[in-house]
Amino acid sequence: MTKKRITSWGKVSEWYHELLSSGDTYQEKVILPNLLRIANFKKNERVLDVACGEGYFTRAFAKTGVQMTGADISPELITFAKKLSSQTSFFTASIARLFFARDNSFDAALCVLGLQNIEHIKEGIVEVSRVLKPGGRFIAVLNHPCFRIPKRSSWGFDDEKHIQYRRIDGYLSESRASIDVYPGKTARGEKPSVTYSFHRPLQVYLKAFFAAGFSLTRFEEWNSHKKSEHGPRVKAEDRARKEFPLFLCIVAEKKNPHV
Repeated sequence: MTKKRITSWGKVSEWYHELLSSGDTYQEKVILPNLLRIANFKKNERVLDVACGEGYFTRAFAKTGVQMTGADISPELITFAKKLSSQTSFFTASIARLFFARDNSFDAALCVLGLQNIEHIKEGIVEVSRVLKPGGRFIAVLNHPCFRIPKRSSWGFDDEKHIQYRRIDGYLSESRASIDVYPGKTARGEKPSVTYSFHRPLQVYLKAFFAAGFSLTRFEEWNSHKKSEHGPRVKAEDRARKEFPLFLCIVAEKKNPHV
């Protein structure tokens, strides 16, 4: 029997909520503004946020008048989500088994920084397709699989050319890596909170979407909003931030089988 890998962030739910509430995060400064621009959901549309965590993006879209539903595998994070937004429906559920949702019942779906932490993405994307109406969009945001590869990518600096570069030690091979999601606990001598992240080349994601009956309608890459403040490498660091995107956004539309 294959050992079940822990991919939930539930053990660090309080810390994760505090992080998202701290301001100047990638979620606040990069991902949310771009999602609001791209999604352009209409008022009262029914939208599912899968792997929603403590509901950061679920709440943000609910404020625009969208009828949001959130789902996450972590009961701890869903408990937080319900406390923070009592008017929104939240369910403890895996993306691969959205038991609460009928076929063709949602106008759109979101998955923000979730697919890379889900082991069985093919089953999950098929399940999202099931609950979407024909023509419904699935908007997924990922840590960029070409440049952010757990334990196989890193920053380097060329002193002669005074260039900061991105080193990639592997890309086409799929891999998984254990991630200490809260290094501060480990530094204090506490037991680390470990989850798993799964690297897949871009073609694996796209093939999974196509196999589930989606067509690709939009594709964007987003870089960092941050800037270095001090040091001899400031210009090189800031230039590299603009050149190497942190996030990839894929927008796919469920095909109408009758067209």
